Amino acid sequence: MKYEHKLGLVPLWHRLALTLEEATAYSGLGKNKLIELSEQPDCDFVIWTGRKRLFKREKLDEYIDNTTFL
Repeated sequence: MKYEHKLGLVPLWHRLALTLEEATAYSGLGKNKLIELSEQPDCDFVIWTGRKRLFKREKLDEYIDNTTFL
């Protein structure tokens, strides 16, 4: 079974970490906004693996719940 197919078997709301595209679809925030937020030094919901960023789903949920976007 290919890796991409395995990823499709696990719903986004069950994954621990999301790619930028998945986080965009999951959160409803735009790609550029997530990039901007993830580049802040105090961002605690992103994991950097080299140049790739993964979003901690639960921390991202907490951030969205506690933040008002203008």
